[in-house]
Amino acid sequence: MSRPPGMLPADFTFADLAAFDSFIDVRSPGEFAEDHLPGAENFPVLDDAERAEVGTLHKQASAFEAKKIGAALVARNIAQHLDLQFHDKPRGWKPLIYCWRGGSRSGAMTHILKSIGWHATQLEGGYKSYRAVVRRDLDELPGRHAFRVICGRTGSGKSRLLEALAARGAQVLDLEQLAAHRGSVLGNLPDAPQPTQKIFDSLIWKALHGFDPARPVFVEAESKRVGVLRVPDALMERMRRSPCLRLDTARDARIELLREDYRHLIADRPLLEGKLERLVELHSRERIDGWKAQAAAEDWDGLVAELLDHHYDPAYEKSTARNYIQLGAARRIAVDDVSETALAALADRIQKTETG
Repeated sequence: MSRPPGMLPADFTFADLAAFDSFIDVRSPGEFAEDHLPGAENFPVLDDAERAEVGTLHKQASAFEAKKIGAALVARNIAQHLDLQFHDKPRGWKPLIYCWRGGSRSGAMTHILKSIGWHATQLEGGYKSYRAVVRRDLDELPGRHAFRVICGRTGSGKSRLLEALAARGAQVLDLEQLAAHRGSVLGNLPDAPQPTQKIFDSLIWKALHGFDPARPVFVEAESKRVGVLRVPDALMERMRRSPCLRLDTARDARIELLREDYRHLIADRPLLEGKLERLVELHSRERIDGWKAQAAAEDWDGLVAELLDHHYDPAYEKSTARNYIQLGAARRIAVDDVSETALAALADRIQKTETG
């Protein structure tokens, strides 16, 4: 069957997206919140309540009744978008429009925008096609890139080093930043809920497409999960087989850094105690109560040192040695200072040695 004119094929490539000025997601806000094309804007032709109403009519009355009511709602919503959001778009505007399956919702919006004179294109298969492309690419993309895995015990400054590398133009895949999580039981970021798994996949997909395969990509050694999110299998496998750089950071510097990173927990003792309680399956009740007593006494340096010695360091060494096969041959880097200036200088040195 031939494809209608003005339709982007379902098996599109990332490069194809460069032809468009805007990505318009006409699904309901709830659908959009779960995932969407990176950079897409949500201009729903049916909101969540309207979509539920039309769906109920389809099941309980008939397809005809559902379409009759739905068409009126869609027409009113598109008219509102034309009045409020699209009125100032230039004649040469080229939006890509999609819904769930590339059906009537995106078809209606595309038809009206094209009738006005804009170069509107509908995505064949809609969001479902996009997800298939993301899954396809995440299986293949990691193999295109040469990764350099930054290893080091908790508090070594790995994330800050990635930030310094990125600021100096290095290619950096910061999975913890994309996942809004620091990768440990204490790792939730304050006031920053983790994205959905599908959004996490989309962010990784976009980042990998933006890298030059001729240059290395720096990434932190992670486990298969960052908080509740799973790192794509092909990426995880590629990382675990990649060359490593190991930060050997002074103990005092690690304690200082962790106190800074987890100051929101220091300021909220009930929250901290709740997170410590989650470790009860790994440590004795006596040890957990001891850590809580240190928190109650505001012995923060002592608490951090205890957590490093008895929880983080043993777990990290065991997990990293088992999963990153080139760790034994890692270039070891002594770090005595985790200040912004010192890590910037370290990033410059790494850039010179790892990128030539």
